Amino acid sequence: MTRPSEVTRERIMKAAERLFAERGYDGTSVRAIVTKARVNQAAINYHFDGKDGLYREVLRAAFRALTENQLKHAQELGAMSREQALTEFIRRQLHPLMARDEYSRHMRIFNWETVRPTPVFRSLLSEEAAPFMGLSADLVRRFLPEADHRTLMVASIWLIGQCNVFLRNREQLAQPPIGLVVDEDAVGWLAELIGRWVIGGLGGHP
Repeated sequence: MTRPSEVTRERIMKAAERLFAERGYDGTSVRAIVTKARVNQAAINYHFDGKDGLYREVLRAAFRALTENQLKHAQELGAMSREQALTEFIRRQLHPLMARDEYSRHMRIFNWETVRPTPVFRSLLSEEAAPFMGLSADLVRRFLPEADHRTLMVASIWLIGQCNVFLRNREQLAQPPIGLVVDEDAVGWLAELIGRWVIGGLGGHP
């Protein structure tokens, strides 16, 4: 049975996620959050220790929604050829394109951070991004076994960026003049296409 405190916490999270997505961190007041969540400010202080703590948890949930599925299947990638593993990594990274409201809110929050990065985001980034970056680096290392750490990190960021441009701009890409239709077949096609380009970019090293 769900406890009332858990229901309250979840209601605050959902309200805050919507508001942070619409207005960004600076544009979202605690008053707006408590009004939307139908709670008092004491509930935010109790569950999250204030606005920064609440924003940290919203960011953490957004990070994990976009990376958990990848990390759960990390061992499967190790059993595949490097080309298959890379394409599967890209396909899983693109899969949220088919999601709707919650995913869109997550990406809007990250887009706000691109324009106006917050200290909360910067401090959480290294903590939450490390496992995902490690998975990307492991894939790159299979193509560039002699690469030093700096090269691996740059190549990993580049690999992730090949998908992020579609994830971050999904709504705009769906509009004219591009009109990108996103369904399962389209995601599979896009993963194969990006995979071929990435393999070419990594140089096909033995």
